[in-house]
Amino acid sequence: MNLKKFYAYFLLIALTSFLSSCFQVIEEITIKNDGTGDVVLTINLSQSKTKVASVMLLDSIQGYKVPSKAKIQQELNEVVAYLKKSEGISNVKSTSDFNNYIATISFSFKDVSNINNITKNILAQQKIKANNSSTYSYNKLTKTFSRKYQATGTAKTEFNKLKNQDKAVFNTATYTSIYRFESTVTNTSNPASNISKSKKAVMLKSSIMDLINGKVNVSNQIQLSK
Repeated sequence: MNLKKFYAYFLLIALTSFLSSCFQVIEEITIKNDGTGDVVLTINLSQSKTKVASVMLLDSIQGYKVPSKAKIQQELNEVVAYLKKSEGISNVKSTSDFNNYIATISFSFKDVSNINNITKNILAQQKIKANNSSTYSYNKLTKTFSRKYQATGTAKTEFNKLKNQDKAVFNTATYTSIYRFESTVTNTSNPASNISKSKKAVMLKSSIMDLINGKVNVSNQIQLSK
């Protein structure tokens, strides 16, 4: 299983000099008061679907081999198979829309710490130290949800290996995290985050370039009403 490779395939399709439209990476986590919850991970290239479709007709572009739809689907299936074997994970599902170029992976967890184990294992397979990843926790007694994030130089190093024309596609790319709760949110520690009108969701949107360059921190501590 290689979740990183699966996302890389979708990003690879976007790495062309003429494809400058934005893409979106969206992480949605729903947490119930008992600590169980659901995750939906999405990569969305729909705003560039016409250009992406043209790229998919090619064997390679600018030295990159363009993966076939079958290869992308295979990688997605491997991600699903891996998640189904992961501790505390259930209800694993995936979707792949090759008309709009949107892929999603969703699953439920018994405890938010199960997400950390998945991330750790994925990074280990990529020979990346686990401290490069975010860690999540939820204290049921204090009703506090936390995400700890620490920027490292790994992403920037890999980004700098790209050709200059390929780097441009990331200029308008965005990363969005959305956290939903059963109880109302009383406060958040990250000033860039926004609380919904219902006060039961928190959203934080940032530029992927800012994440790569370590200019933003998506760490957050969210306090729920007791």
